[in-house]
Amino acid sequence: MAFEISTREREGVTILDLDGRLTVGQGASALRDAVSQLVADGRKSIVLNMARVDYVDSTGLGALVMCATSLRKTGGSVKLVNLNRRNIELLVMTKLATVFEIFTDEQDAVNSFFPDRKIKTFDILDFVQQMKKEE
Repeated sequence: MAFEISTREREGVTILDLDGRLTVGQGASALRDAVSQLVADGRKSIVLNMARVDYVDSTGLGALVMCATSLRKTGGSVKLVNLNRRNIELLVMTKLATVFEIFTDEQDAVNSFFPDRKIKTFDILDFVQQMKKEE
C-alpha cells in the first residue's frame, strides 16, 4: 500500500492528511520531504492528521521527531491529531507523547495555534490509566 499525503489549509494552519503506513522507505521519506518543503515555504503551523495511518515503525517515529525538530528550529510547531490506539500506545511507551501535542479533534489542534482560543488536549494520564484497567 502506497503512503499518500494530501495538504490543505484551515485558518492559516497547514494540515497534512496522512494515509498508509508510516514506515521505513516511502512513508517516512515522503513525510520528511513534505514537511521540509513546507518549512522552506515558510510554513510554521502544521497539523498531522493521522486518522488513516494504521502503523508506525521506528523509522516513522524518527520522521515524526525530525519534522518536529525542523519546525521548532524555525519557531514553528507540529501537532498530531486522530491517532489510533496503537499509535498512541507507541508514543506513550517511547515517551514521545511528551514531545508532541496530541489532539482527538482537528479543530482543537488548529485552535492550539491561537493562544486566545480554548482547546482540549489529549489526556495521556487518563489514557494510561484506562490501559491499566483493561489489563
